[in-house]
Amino acid sequence: MTGTDWAAWQQSWDRQQEWYMPDREERFGVMLDMVEALVGPKPRVLDLACGTGSITSRLLRRFPDATSVGVDLDPALLAIAEGSFAGDERVTFVTADLKDPSWAASLPYDSYDAVLTATALHWLHSEPLTALYGQLAGLVRDGGIFMNADHMIDGATPRINAAERALRHARMDREKAAGVLDWADWWAVAAKDPVLAEPTARRFEIYGEHADGDAPSAHWHADTLRAAGFGEARTVWASPSDSLVLAVK
Repeated sequence: MTGTDWAAWQQSWDRQQEWYMPDREERFGVMLDMVEALVGPKPRVLDLACGTGSITSRLLRRFPDATSVGVDLDPALLAIAEGSFAGDERVTFVTADLKDPSWAASLPYDSYDAVLTATALHWLHSEPLTALYGQLAGLVRDGGIFMNADHMIDGATPRINAAERALRHARMDREKAAGVLDWADWWAVAAKDPVLAEPTARRFEIYGEHADGDAPSAHWHADTLRAAGFGEARTVWASPSDSLVLAVK
């Protein structure tokens, strides 16, 4: 992996994700605000379904005394994460499948001040996500927090949903025509890279093309988290299509 420009891969991933979520940095900012407000500037964080380490990179820039454990199953995104944070003793990465009931046994710590995740858990259907929330309630310390930022659909507002989706996709079509890489384009580039080609092939064997999970409403997430053992849970940020749900143990 010597000579690979991991920072360039991180930036490329960020640009691709921002095509879908132009307010991505805003929600990361709110997420870190809530970390500081509720658990302070030196948290032990579990970066859940960490991908390239997008949350971890922003966490450590803002809180240099934080520590982060990133967990994911995607070998290509983990390769970028591990390359990006090589030599940083504040960061540990773990390969684990969140659908495996024993995934948490691979973690280096039994409890965390904060568990953070973004644009990831929509890969899970509601039943395994409910089970995962129950596990997370056991990993977050008393007074600690869990936050999930993701696409969350309110089925009670179909006309609003359709109008928002049409406007969003019109913008995306314009940007795509101007040369922005979408999900499939980005992975096609990764598949041709000498270092990432092999892990990219493995990740498609694991996941297929994309998620087939659910995107339940923010209310569903908050209710499910409270039922799992969190004392409080509600939306702390929202755009017309996405929400950030915060739960406190």
